[in-house]
Amino acid sequence: MPRSKGVTARLLVETPEDGPTQRRNVQVLRELRAKDEQSLGGFGWGYDGSGTSRAAAAILADALDLGDPEKAGISFTGWPQDNTLIRLREDFCVEMLSQFCDEWRLRRSVIVRWAHSWFIQRGITELPNALRDLPPLAHIDA
Repeated sequence: MPRSKGVTARLLVETPEDGPTQRRNVQVLRELRAKDEQSLGGFGWGYDGSGTSRAAAAILADALDLGDPEKAGISFTGWPQDNTLIRLREDFCVEMLSQFCDEWRLRRSVIVRWAHSWFIQRGITELPNALRDLPPLAHIDA
């Protein structure tokens, strides 16, 4: 969602729609909120920092069906933290969210495919439930 000075960054989970004309009547399913918005500044993107880490934790927890980011161990501020999920969160910040402008949309399928390939590339076999039943990635010889 758009960010401007003095305006809080918002993350909305919407029904998937293609193109600008279909987006006119998009249905918002839920809004992801940063629990520490007042004290730490909420979500951010377009840079790599604490707001981006909070946004990544919320997005990944939602897309991968992990539940509450703090309870899942992926939160920027919650404890205990899961080291694998923290690495996933920070790589998502660098590779995805730090590249975004003020307004953007990202399909759940893109997040799931990115996360699945992240686990596979690192040889991590213990996957979140949302990634377990995906078709295997094709092996491409370079």
